[in-house]
Amino acid sequence: MKIEFAFQGTATMNEENIEGTNGCSKVRTGTQNEAALLALMEKTGYNMVQENGQRKFGGPPPGWEGPPPPRGCEVFVGKIPRDMYEDELVPVFERAGKIYEFRLMMEFSGENRGYAFVMYTTKEEAQLAIRILNNYEIRPGKFIGVCVSLDNCRLFIGAIPKEKKKEEILDEMKKVTEGVVDVIVYPSATDKTKNRGFAFVEYESHRAAAMARRKLIPGTFQLWGHTIQVDWADPEKEVDEETMQRVKVLYVRNLMISTTEETIKAEFNKFKPGAVERVKKLRDYAFVHFFNRDDAVSAMSVMNGKCIDGASIEVTLAKPVNKENTWRQHLNGQISPNSENLIVFANKEESYPKTLGKPLTLPARLNGQHSPSPTEIERCAYPFYPGTKLTPISMYSLKSNHFNSAVMHLDYYCNKNNWAPPEYYLYSTTSQDGKVLLVYKIVIPAIANGSQSYFMPDKLCTTLEDAKELAAQFTLLHLGPF
Repeated sequence: MKIEFAFQGTATMNEENIEGTNGCSKVRTGTQNEAALLALMEKTGYNMVQENGQRKFGGPPPGWEGPPPPRGCEVFVGKIPRDMYEDELVPVFERAGKIYEFRLMMEFSGENRGYAFVMYTTKEEAQLAIRILNNYEIRPGKFIGVCVSLDNCRLFIGAIPKEKKKEEILDEMKKVTEGVVDVIVYPSATDKTKNRGFAFVEYESHRAAAMARRKLIPGTFQLWGHTIQVDWADPEKEVDEETMQRVKVLYVRNLMISTTEETIKAEFNKFKPGAVERVKKLRDYAFVHFFNRDDAVSAMSVMNGKCIDGASIEVTLAKPVNKENTWRQHLNGQISPNSENLIVFANKEESYPKTLGKPLTLPARLNGQHSPSPTEIERCAYPFYPGTKLTPISMYSLKSNHFNSAVMHLDYYCNKNNWAPPEYYLYSTTSQDGKVLLVYKIVIPAIANGSQSYFMPDKLCTTLEDAKELAAQFTLLHLGPF
């Protein structure tokens, strides 16, 4: 049995010497101590290796044969108390199933960095961990966050000449980067012979995608004489199989702008008259609601690739939004009550979407209305009388309900977690009618190397203030409750 630590190289440790090289990986006393770690390893038979700022428990576990578990088996764990270690964490996560590998991110000081990655042997175990351990009170008053860890293999490539076909883009990307598997190119909503000016490039692994991004990211790389835009594509939302088995709504894309809801309903009713309940069309895509799931599945098989008004359509099952997340988004004013409660594919040609998910509508507060919240904030002005005694204080000594702005909330949130302040990066594009549209990307330095390197809403704003507020709201939504 051994514990290995590596910072400049890999040094092997035995039971008599658990302290790391140069004192960098000294195992702390208290919760994380030699006896506790050794007892955990003795009980489980797992080995432990520390390298490059993370400590791996398992990977593979004892007696494992064959390849590692497939994608979808890993979860991201956030808001871990900094003095909590494997001897406390592993037993908690074993409740959901067999752990293939537990990776705890570590500081040189010996504290953890507040987050970890847990890979289970099956997707079902990972989903169970999310259900039973997200917002779990791991210590009195300390709640951890657990969500799916996305091993992103897809890049967003913008500013592509619109006349280029899929095959040309695929060939070009294979020439300049390695490990390209496929490209996803969407035709223009107004001219089906052209693309929308962007594509998603799928790579064989996260490493291949990361290497390609590193090569293309400086902003000076050109394809066909054009400087391209490169970034990570926001992954599709994961929906569990049990939920998908109940879906009876189809998502139809690549429609003509001129195609009506009546035409779509008539076309989908052809294979079985009266099967369609209703149709909701938005620009060049639509949701087709069926009375019966079996009819929806049959229609998807029959209609995918068919032509409607001269356009070859793509048909898939629509992905429902997680109900708890939807409630939280309503609470934050991020989904309008009348919006379709479905996740679909990118559709805003003019905004260069980096996501395959449907953009959120503007928060109600940004539409000139007051968004609902659990506790209404008193917003009154009181007279300031001469001679009133004032005491200097820090904003961080206040309670969170003193802040109405999401920007201030986020700053307060980072300070509360002993993180560096959030970093805001501004981007712009131009809409088809000539308006300058703005969006902020937010980087939280303390978690920049975690499951999500940055936060960027998939909605653009016309004012700087709205763009910053929306980005802060979006980031807080993903970080979870205080």
